[in-house]
Amino acid sequence: MQANLTTPLAARKVALEKRLTELDARLEAIEQELDSHQNPDWDDLAIEREGDEVLEATGNAGKAEISQIHAALARIADGSYGTCSRCGETIAEARLDLLPWTPLCRSCAG
Repeated sequence: MQANLTTPLAARKVALEKRLTELDARLEAIEQELDSHQNPDWDDLAIEREGDEVLEATGNAGKAEISQIHAALARIADGSYGTCSRCGETIAEARLDLLPWTPLCRSCAG
């Protein structure tokens, strides 16, 4: 059962594409930061490596979100966005407001 999401759907698509652009820029910045560490001082290098672990975790979270956004954009393209991929029920607008990339309704996600 596909809900009529024409206006909200267009807005969600724009928001998802904007978030994708932001994440791509953030990942590029993280890559540049990780590549820039060539400190010859062992103590400073150790501190940089600790920071690198945080950057890598942030980058991995960003990559996961990018994957979810691509999947949501594919659901928009094929007309299944807003429908739970598990039970087929309509995903509540409030849930899509919070998690616009979610493929599951609240019941199935819980």
